[in-house]
Amino acid sequence: MLHYITLGSNDLARSKLFYDPVMAALGLHCIVSDETDLGYGLEPGKDVRQCRLWVLKPALKLPATWGNGTMVSLTAQSRAAVDAFYKAAMSNGGSDEGAPGLRPYSPNFYACFVRDPDGNKLAAVCENPE
Repeated sequence: MLHYITLGSNDLARSKLFYDPVMAALGLHCIVSDETDLGYGLEPGKDVRQCRLWVLKPALKLPATWGNGTMVSLTAQSRAAVDAFYKAAMSNGGSDEGAPGLRPYSPNFYACFVRDPDGNKLAAVCENPE
């Protein structure tokens, strides 16, 4: 299974303004924040080992770009969390790729799709019936 995911950013300050409220909607917290990295995990604190989503300046010093066909899908515990994720994304510089709603992938597949300010595509998905 996945250990962690990284997404590139050309402006970490802008990314932090986007990701802090968007990840908070799913119960995730910024654990690491410095001049090159943002790291998000479940428990507040400074244990870098729990970071599962990293937003960073690319190590090669080339501009960060999004991948066509690439998407990071994050688990939401409720449909309300999907809605909150979407609202936070739209309020903090994100763009719409699909408003919250049921999708045909399974009977309870409730999801939304957004892009962060750098163009990375994110989804929040809840498969609970409520």
